[in-house]
Amino acid sequence: MTSELLQKARTFEARYGRFIPDDQRPVFHMTPNIGWMNDPNGFSIYKGEIHLFYQYHPYENKWGPMHWGHAKTRDFIRWERLPAAMAPDMPYDKDGCFSGSAIELPDGRQLLMYTGVRQVRAENGEVSDIQTQCVAIGDGENYEKLDINPIITAADLPQGGSPHDFRDPKIYKEGDTYYCLVGNRPADGSGSILLYESKDCLSWTYDGVLASCHNQYGLMWECPDFFELDGKYVLLVSPQEMNPIGLEFHAGNGTVCIIGGYDREKHHQIRECVQAIDYGLDFYAPQTLQMPDGRRVMIAWMQNWETTNCQPRGIRYFGEMTIPRELHVRDGRLIQNPVRELENYRSYQILYKNVVFSGTTSLQNVKGRVLDMTVKVRPAMENGSYQWFKINVAMDGEHYVTVRYKPESNTVRIDRTHSGFSHDIVCVRDFLVRPCQKEIKLRLILDRHSLELFVNDGEQAATAMLYTDLNADAINFEADGCVSMDVEKYDLVME
Repeated sequence: MTSELLQKARTFEARYGRFIPDDQRPVFHMTPNIGWMNDPNGFSIYKGEIHLFYQYHPYENKWGPMHWGHAKTRDFIRWERLPAAMAPDMPYDKDGCFSGSAIELPDGRQLLMYTGVRQVRAENGEVSDIQTQCVAIGDGENYEKLDINPIITAADLPQGGSPHDFRDPKIYKEGDTYYCLVGNRPADGSGSILLYESKDCLSWTYDGVLASCHNQYGLMWECPDFFELDGKYVLLVSPQEMNPIGLEFHAGNGTVCIIGGYDREKHHQIRECVQAIDYGLDFYAPQTLQMPDGRRVMIAWMQNWETTNCQPRGIRYFGEMTIPRELHVRDGRLIQNPVRELENYRSYQILYKNVVFSGTTSLQNVKGRVLDMTVKVRPAMENGSYQWFKINVAMDGEHYVTVRYKPESNTVRIDRTHSGFSHDIVCVRDFLVRPCQKEIKLRLILDRHSLELFVNDGEQAATAMLYTDLNADAINFEADGCVSMDVEKYDLVME
């Protein structure tokens, strides 16, 4: 039965979401019906379709009591927005239906597992959240919360675990056993990922601590995901209150990928490599699914908490998701590239080979704000060198966004300082790439107000929102020194 609060949200989004013109949205990135969106939830396959839920507050462009929004797709590119799936309408989730995951049950129904939040006031007047794990079961559009909720509570925490930071269940299945990861803050105040198991998704047993932060990479670890990939076990987490570490991790809310082995008897990941997931300005809370063809695909919130109060005027929604990305592990690193389905929407190829220049140049028909462009750059002479190379996009006489590569320091920079954003926010991010003796490969995906950069076939990815007027669509190239450049550019068209 649809509750009054859920029906109110559905009525509101259906009535007002239709007034947002398509040309105010990105072309192929997923956006909410209306209002606020943050973390992706329930990224899963159900009855042959790809479902994505998300943290949702339909009534404002600001974070509020969390609902679950809902969309689905068959190819990761064309998204169908569905009615809101859940509202905070029960005593155990009255202050929010927080992040979680989804899975198809053997009987053909879909189970949503999420964190229910209720606020309590202590004797001294302080208010805190009590977080528990809950489930709802439905048919792909309508879901019923079960009477047995909450199904994992503070009673199921290890000694020292906090019931106030206990959230974001990620459910998966191996054989006939279900497993669930939950982020928690133990007694040392930093993050840990707890592992539970079940035979029916309803009654859960605590297995142990899959991984611990020990105050090394931020504090609370949110939005965990864990999977086997190319012979390694990969853990994704989104830490709060990170300290910067060189050019690998920036301050604030970050993302961390831990690659290694897995001790099944102890239910513990064996850490081998640690890296950032995305090196840009706007990326958080990634979640993955495994496709029937074996691909591991990841999507994330294309925004960051530090800039959520800095919104363009007049918008009716805020937040969008990244392009879904195919993942691999190669040479101990996470590799990510846009899903191959994006190539089905390529149109009007422009191809240039061995363009030799220094200073500034532009190329005929290389422009636009919805495109897929790959640029390869190398010294023009076999033993030559250059100081730096730049790609400037979203240009007019005043605005531009820059991707810069400096071979001497092996660094790439994204710089949106001149993108027209009128708030004092972080606009520049530098990150290290492997030494490129011959050439570097830069793939740029533009979708109106976003830029996603993939370096050297996905060895690094970097994401940034930009709010430049869409009339700013020129592109040029700059080099300090003489370079040779290849450019392959496609428009991306939804026919």
